[in-house]
Amino acid sequence: MGASSAPAPDEASGLLALALSRPNEAADRARTLLAARPGPLTASVAHQATGLVLREFGDIDAAVREMRTALRLARRSGVPDRVTDVLATLGVTLVYAGRARAGRNALNAAVGGSAGLLRGRTLLRRGAGLLFLGLHSPALDDLNEAIGVLRAADDQIWEARALTQRSQCFLAAGLVRPAAADLRRAEGLYAGNGQELESADAVLFRGVVSFRLGDLPAALACFDEAADRYAALRVTEPDLAVYRCAALSAAGLAADARREADAAVGHLATIGGQPTKRAELLLVAADCALAAREAGAAADRAAEATRLFGRQRRRWWRAHAQLAWIRAEALAGVLGHAPTSAALLRDARQCVRELTEIGSPDLPLARLAAGRIALALAAAAGAKSRSDGPGRTSSRAGPLLAEADAHLAVAAAGRGRGPALSRAVAWLAQAHRAQAAGDSRTLMHACRRGLTVIDDYRSVFGSTELRAQSTAHGAELAALGQGHAAGLGRPRLMLEWSERWRAVALAVPAVRPPADELLQADLAALRDVTSRLAGTRDLGLPTASLEQERQRLERAVRARALHAAADLRADGRDGTRTAAVPRPRIAGSDADRAFSAQGLLDALGDGTLVELVDVGGALDALVCGGGRVRRIAVGPTGQATRAVQFARLALRRVAHGPPVSPSDAVVHDWLTAMGTQLERALLGEAADLLGDGNLVVVPPGRLHAVPWGLLPRLRSRVVSVAPSAASWLRARQSAAGPARPASSGGRVVLVRGPGMASRGAEVPRLAAEYDPIGELGASEPVVLGDGTATVAAVLQAIDGAELAHIAAHGEFRADSPLFSSLRLDDGQLTVYDLERLSRGPRRLVLSSCDSGVAAPAGADEVLGLASSLIPLGTTGIVASVVPVNDRAVVPLMIALHHGLRGGASLAQALRDARVGLESDPVAAATGWSFVCLGS
Repeated sequence: MGASSAPAPDEASGLLALALSRPNEAADRARTLLAARPGPLTASVAHQATGLVLREFGDIDAAVREMRTALRLARRSGVPDRVTDVLATLGVTLVYAGRARAGRNALNAAVGGSAGLLRGRTLLRRGAGLLFLGLHSPALDDLNEAIGVLRAADDQIWEARALTQRSQCFLAAGLVRPAAADLRRAEGLYAGNGQELESADAVLFRGVVSFRLGDLPAALACFDEAADRYAALRVTEPDLAVYRCAALSAAGLAADARREADAAVGHLATIGGQPTKRAELLLVAADCALAAREAGAAADRAAEATRLFGRQRRRWWRAHAQLAWIRAEALAGVLGHAPTSAALLRDARQCVRELTEIGSPDLPLARLAAGRIALALAAAAGAKSRSDGPGRTSSRAGPLLAEADAHLAVAAAGRGRGPALSRAVAWLAQAHRAQAAGDSRTLMHACRRGLTVIDDYRSVFGSTELRAQSTAHGAELAALGQGHAAGLGRPRLMLEWSERWRAVALAVPAVRPPADELLQADLAALRDVTSRLAGTRDLGLPTASLEQERQRLERAVRARALHAAADLRADGRDGTRTAAVPRPRIAGSDADRAFSAQGLLDALGDGTLVELVDVGGALDALVCGGGRVRRIAVGPTGQATRAVQFARLALRRVAHGPPVSPSDAVVHDWLTAMGTQLERALLGEAADLLGDGNLVVVPPGRLHAVPWGLLPRLRSRVVSVAPSAASWLRARQSAAGPARPASSGGRVVLVRGPGMASRGAEVPRLAAEYDPIGELGASEPVVLGDGTATVAAVLQAIDGAELAHIAAHGEFRADSPLFSSLRLDDGQLTVYDLERLSRGPRRLVLSSCDSGVAAPAGADEVLGLASSLIPLGTTGIVASVVPVNDRAVVPLMIALHHGLRGGASLAQALRDARVGLESDPVAAATGWSFVCLGS
């Protein structure tokens, strides 16, 4: 927004346009021109171009100094249009510097002194300044007039700039489709005129439009493409961090988003960047902290952003920062960190008025916050009156309830229109309104409808991580419904409601994206770097550069995976779109199939299913079996979590601590006592109701890594663990029919990786036992190891196999669970690699390390090696939840496969393989560390 319409000497021709296309080249040319001591007209152009480059690079104070120098020289040149042009550019720069009054004065003077084409350009710049200040209506007036003038003059680059700015006006007003139309034309004009930097800006804003339309994979792809373009031009663009963090937060990756926003704030400080952008990044960081339920961090960042926007006279932005602060304070009240006050309600009312006046699309959020604050105050007033004596009522509670209902009614009005997350907010407001009115039917209807909206929202995600994390948006709706069902004392309803939002990411029908050569190349490079990093560490050599490269490649892999859409994917080379490839249908895998408690009870037969439910920090056990669902209160969820941690540490100590004698009764008694404590913390009195048949356990995400075999009453039971009752039913249907011997047909794959203390000793023994037996018609097993167990070979072998056994060291990555891996001959096989399978192996045994561990994600999801295979058709997995002793695993695995060859299920074979191990503490600890996941 700085190219001049005034005549310029030949040596300065095109310099200002170059500043917004290839800024580094423009800066070099400007320095060369100034070194030749040119006249005031040429010098004015060079200083203006330098100022534009500095502004784009974020050094706003230096940019203002250059613009003032350019203005002084323009006045000396005696060319009025040159003065007007520089004045307009200075005005925009002052606005960006947070000096709103001075900037608007300069812009008004520039518009007043312009005519013809120059007027169109100055109107554009004034419109951009007004837009930046949040004054959308006058900005739109300026931009509409500017577009008419520039289009009539066939000034394509400036028309594209005006269209880009107008698209931002439309977006601020919630008018997404007109914004998209403006950006399409602008991007074409930029590309046709070689404007590289502004073409990158257009890609960024195209991502913003995709974000507002709810297409997060497309938005993230645009943001990453824009980042690559900015990097090639060596430009820092704070807006990229603003929008990318907002998108990550909307995807449920709020913690990641807050870290990125905080890092961007820090980076901006180191380069002396625009204080206006610092305020915007602080606001984004506050919103991300809110999404992560970090009330204190959100309040701190929002308060600082509010102060900065106030000093910058940016009313629109200040109102939104104030909303973030109010929501953070309200969240602190919900979490019990601070009492909700009447002063906070007054602030919320004022925020609602301001957002109404400026026409903000975030008004429903403000109404929801105000309504919830009023409800909290009404509840506190009611509690105080009751404590004052029986029959006392509060004169304050009634008006507060009426005010809450009024706010919530307005917020709920948008539940039938708008983007998915906006509709989910509206349904949440409707649910709170119904709860306050004691309207049970409307409450449950609102919760169901809101969760259905989020179901549809996440169904477009091809990324497992996005599907899992996006469920966090439904956590409050799910908690309201579940809490209400618990309050009604109806265990069946409680079970059905628990299932409504449990492990939903794993219920999405799997879709295999077309081959992505860039993703595969990045994964191959990551394997190479990881292998070299391990070797370098072993030699005691410096690893900083390799660690930096590993982190870079992990970011690249994750970014490409997040772009994956469930129905379409853009090819990374030519931009064409190709259809994703459906994986074979898995019986009963429709995500929207209604769960029925009666259907579960019918399928269980003589067996029992225990679903553990966390309701407000208290653990309940729903015991299903014998035609009934019974609810048993167990105890605090935190106590159960700590018991699991202690038990896992105990098993790990026995497996990897000092040598233990097989006859060491002290260790055996210690493990038994630990198991008894764990049983009490997880099951309580529900342990008395488990019956004698097979047992299925469905824990919440926080209790995914339980060594269930350690529990005394479960040691002799056939126990399987499932992420949800619905997923267990699906796996059971997929594996329908009587159990058959593992050697009776289908491909058997046996893999051993490098570096194991046992050298995968069970694999050659199993290979001999699985040799073809003519009367059974089995095929020869596929055996990979000693250099042949590469990632590509293993993936090809296990794709669709009947049974796969992988003896390889694993690494669980709590910081990034989809990079959890198994170590093969050419490097790490990660979850991202497994997601490339057309179909998972029907049954899988992972015999080493803690490959059964997963990370809690979203509302009640888990991410890890084993959980990634469930959507791909794998019906059963045996894996450890504790790092195990490699040598002690060998006899356990030999016994397990003996049972499989005899026709036992995975859970039965694991139970039988443990028989006789109790006398040896290490062998017993090894057996108890394994669980059977699935059917």
